[in-house]
Amino acid sequence: MDPSTRIPTATSVVESIVVEAPLAHVWHLVKLEDFSKFWSKLNKSEFVKGTSPDTDIIKWSFKDGTVLEVKQEEHSTINHYITYSVITAEPNLSYSSSLSTIRLFPITSGQHENHTFVQWSGFFSSDADAGVIEDGKYKRREALADLAAAAVKSAS
Repeated sequence: MDPSTRIPTATSVVESIVVEAPLAHVWHLVKLEDFSKFWSKLNKSEFVKGTSPDTDIIKWSFKDGTVLEVKQEEHSTINHYITYSVITAEPNLSYSSSLSTIRLFPITSGQHENHTFVQWSGFFSSDADAGVIEDGKYKRREALADLAAAAVKSAS
């Protein structure tokens, strides 16, 4: 695309949901290698063979034929978040890089007490266009809805 015709856009997206299940039920599902257990767009999620014990690389095979390898960059069982980056993609992505974080927070009072607030953010390289950001937004919304359904099912 001609740089003079590019529409300026934010290079990040943040989506969230309140899951009607306790944090322990939701957190148990948020493992990169287990995303296919709840995310309806995935056929398979699995550890990549031959990776070092210090590096978690997971292959996500989507139903549309897209295959991503994601690397877990951070994981905190104390603060309930994971951060991952996309390291390879087939077909190739139209942007250079992305970094995503999923954070869980227990809701401790009010009408949603004993539920979980889940936030999924994505930060993209500056060469990502508006279509990439919109796609990230809707994929996160769909995945969060799938996560909520799976967590509610596991809590009952």
